Amino acid sequence: MAKVLLLIVEDEISTAEMYAEKFKLAGYQVDIAHDGQEGFDKMVSEHPSLVLMDIVMPGLSGEQAVEKAKHDPATKNIPIIMLTNYSDSIELKNALSQGAAGFVVKSETTPSEVVERVKKLIGTASTPAPGGNHKYLTS
Repeated sequence: MAKVLLLIVEDEISTAEMYAEKFKLAGYQVDIAHDGQEGFDKMVSEHPSLVLMDIVMPGLSGEQAVEKAKHDPATKNIPIIMLTNYSDSIELKNALSQGAAGFVVKSETTPSEVVERVKKLIGTASTPAPGGNHKYLTS
């Protein structure tokens, strides 16, 4: 059975590597992108099962990358979970309204908890319609 490919889009290298290591230990294949444009390009070329995307990044932000991905036929069905430290930011609200499937508040969740939540989500991942019911990934 092939490993599930997870794409982590995070501009802070140490944070991206920390999440990548946790997911690799859990048996996932992981790739990393360090900005929204690189993340979008990898979504097109690699078709990951799920994307974890930071919101605030240089260049193309996570919010902008979600908008771009959800308007592209090649990537519109890939679930995107936003990684943020600000659960009430306008950028998060915009990303969710553009079609992000949910969000995780990094400062309130350990990487191991994120892995467990993604494990639960992978089997039932679907992207809600823009403006739909978005999920704060709770245990």
